[in-house]
Formats: sequence, C-alpha cells, structure tokens
Amino acid sequence: MRRSRRGFSLLELVVVLALLGVVGATIASLLLRQQRFYRSASELLYAREGVRDALEVLAADIRGITVADTVRLLADSAIEMFSAIGSSVVCNRTSDTEFGLPRSSASGNTLTSLLTEPDSGDLALFYRDSATSGANWERHRITGFSARATPAACPAFQLTLATTLSSDVRTGAPVRFIRRGRYSLYRAADDEWYLGYRRCNALGPTVCGSIQPLSGPYRGYSTNREATGLLFEYFDAHGERLITAPSPLELARVDVTARAESRHRILIEQTAIAPGDSATVSVAIRNRAP
Repeated sequence: MRRSRRGFSLLELVVVLALLGVVGATIASLLLRQQRFYRSASELLYAREGVRDALEVLAADIRGITVADTVRLLADSAIEMFSAIGSSVVCNRTSDTEFGLPRSSASGNTLTSLLTEPDSGDLALFYRDSATSGANWERHRITGFSARATPAACPAFQLTLATTLSSDVRTGAPVRFIRRGRYSLYRAADDEWYLGYRRCNALGPTVCGSIQPLSGPYRGYSTNREATGLLFEYFDAHGERLITAPSPLELARVDVTARAESRHRILIEQTAIAPGDSATVSVAIRNRAP
C-alpha cells in the first residue's frame, strides 16, 4: 500500500500564486490611489495657502494707507505705497533733530511697537497740535535709529532726523514710522509667477531695490481680468471702477484678486491638471481725508 505524500500539487501552487498576485495588485492599486489623493489634497492646500497669504498681507497694508500722500502707484498688477512699520511717543528732546523714545513696555503700557526697526530709508510722522495751524502730522526723513545698550524707561531708542522738528511737537506726542514699498506680480528665475515686494526710496522719484518673493506661485500676468494671477481693481466712493491712471484722491476701495496655481501637476482620470484656487477681498480705505 502506497503512503500519501504531504504538500501541494503543482496546480494548487499555481492557483495560490495567481490569487496572491491578484490580491497584491489590488492592494498596490489602492495604495497608489491613496498616494495620488493625498498628493492632490496637499497641492490644493498649498495653492489655498498662497492665496490666503497674499490677501492677508495686502489687505493689512492697503487698509491703513492715506490716499492724500502715501499712495504712489496704482496699477492692475502692482501697488506702491507707504506702509506703517511701527509707532511710539516722544519721551524727550535732546535737540531739534534728536529725540528719545521709550522702550516697548514701560509702566505696564506698550508705548513703542515696531514690526521692524526704522532706518535711514524710512519716514517719521510726528503729531503736531498747533494753536495757529491746527492738528496735523509733520513728516521727516530718518537719518539714524539706534537702541541704547542699557535701555532705561526713557530713552530706550534714539531717533535722529534729517531736518529740524517743529517746536509744536512736544513730549508725549505720537510718532508713526512708515516705509515706502511696492507689491507686484513678477516672474522669477524658475519661470513661475510670485507676489513680490520691493523696498523703495522714501522721497523723490521712485527708485526700488531688488524684488523679494512673498508668496506663490500664481498664474501668470494677463491683461484678461478673469485670468491674471494677481489683480488690483480700484473704486471711488460711489462704487465706480477707476480705470485709466486713477488718482489716489479718488480712491475709496481696493479689490484684490489672487489666483494661485500649484507648481506640480497631478493625474486625475488620465488628465494632468495643476491644482489651483482663487479668492477676492475688498479693502475699504480708512484714511480718505486729505
């Protein structure tokens, strides 16, 4: 009597290997689909972050401009203006051109707040309350700004001006610091389009430095309002669009539209697409009085 052998027959091994192949292929396909899904979601979030970053930065600076004297350029893909970079109060006067400012926190109060330290390319605005000319802001170019090595309550910072300050500016007067810059859509060396910022000279004809990217990439520039990557639209107090060389004095609202596009393409239903997003924000100008 022959004893039966334990093991698998060739046919059984072929069937098992075929089933394992089918199961493995199914798992690989599911993993590949999941990878594509997460990649597409990541690219879409990247595009949305770019749109949000652009609108937040631009809205904050545009909202605080003064149309009478801080707007320098209004274009469909660029805007040049003075932006606030800090504020303080005069705590003492060393001379007609030198002043002391308190430290950021003195006596429990925030008296000096600086996004970045002012320098010789910036302007200082002093609040002047005169019995003869009334209350207004007096503008001076900064030639020096330094922090004391051992800051006391006052002065913690030393501010030097290029011109003599009026005697109507007294101790305790508010001071604002502003910087001239230009936001624009530009094409970088990698052939992508970004929102960039150039710092410009404070006074005189516009001379700007090299551009620095802030966010992006966006769609490329186009004269088509419905397709361009970054669009500035200007409106007056009646809601009418200002089209040809708008005057800053007419400006009451700025609409900013950003259209971002991912730098990587993804495959959806055998079609390669670049995930993107767009949004528009309307910014009302606060300081419209001359």
